[in-house]
Amino acid sequence: MMIRPASFRLNEETAVNNAYQQNAPGIEDAVALAQAEFDGVVSALRAHGVRVAVYDDDAEADTPDALFPNNWVSFHRDGRVGLYPMFAPNRRRERRESLLHSLSTDHNLELDAIVDFTEFEAHNVFLEGTGSLILDRVNGTAYAAIGPRTDEQAVAHFCEAFDYTPLTFVAHQTSGDTAAPIYHTNVMLAIGTDWAVVCLDIFSEHGEREGVLKALSEGRSTVVQISKEQVNGFAGNVLEVCNTAGERLIAMSSAAHGAFTPEQRAALESCAPLIHAPIPTIERLGGGSVRCMLAEVFLPPNAH
Repeated sequence: MMIRPASFRLNEETAVNNAYQQNAPGIEDAVALAQAEFDGVVSALRAHGVRVAVYDDDAEADTPDALFPNNWVSFHRDGRVGLYPMFAPNRRRERRESLLHSLSTDHNLELDAIVDFTEFEAHNVFLEGTGSLILDRVNGTAYAAIGPRTDEQAVAHFCEAFDYTPLTFVAHQTSGDTAAPIYHTNVMLAIGTDWAVVCLDIFSEHGEREGVLKALSEGRSTVVQISKEQVNGFAGNVLEVCNTAGERLIAMSSAAHGAFTPEQRAALESCAPLIHAPIPTIERLGGGSVRCMLAEVFLPPNAH
């Protein structure tokens, strides 16, 4: 599922702890540029046979980050959907249960229950979906970098509800002047069926670094280790997708594709073909990349 932006700009409420957002005063029509880049990603995915459910942002809601739906919702194979507590008040307006029901109806998918974690917001506790949680759906592990948008107790609640084993750690932002905890796990870690991409250099504790590497390596043929500089190029913000023929692919931005070395690209391509499209405005103002734009849908087909 993807949300076509209607009021995209640098979100002042998220910039306080997302060091990857950069102001660009010379950009006059950020919405039009973001829409064109968004359409390019959709076209690239569809050209490779990936089904993409596109819905429009609600322009009246003034939600500048609406094109990053993976932070407020996750979809699961048992027919359940997770709704998540968001750090920025203007991002909480992105949550639209009506959209979830439209998705279910439009694509004949089974939506059995919504598991709502948003009550954590009342306690200033946050867990921003698959930005905070990198879900190894094959092995049932939820990786999470603990920080201002990823609370350890909230991770535990998610894992109890959805039957995952938590693997938490602390990592630090690689952009900007401060050594603050990273704002989202999915900037520095991605997990596919038989591959993973991770930046180990930004872990705070050596033991946590070794534990994550060991867990990622179990049962996987390829673990690509990226540098801090490659994290800044969004090389960690990539996602495995599946097309209608059942083939696995790896989606990323053109910046991320260029940030990988030829050897790293070859290693990933040995696992799955790479799809990429340029989204410079979205990355610069939004501080997120292609993975953030994709809320992958695992809901089962409706049997009725």
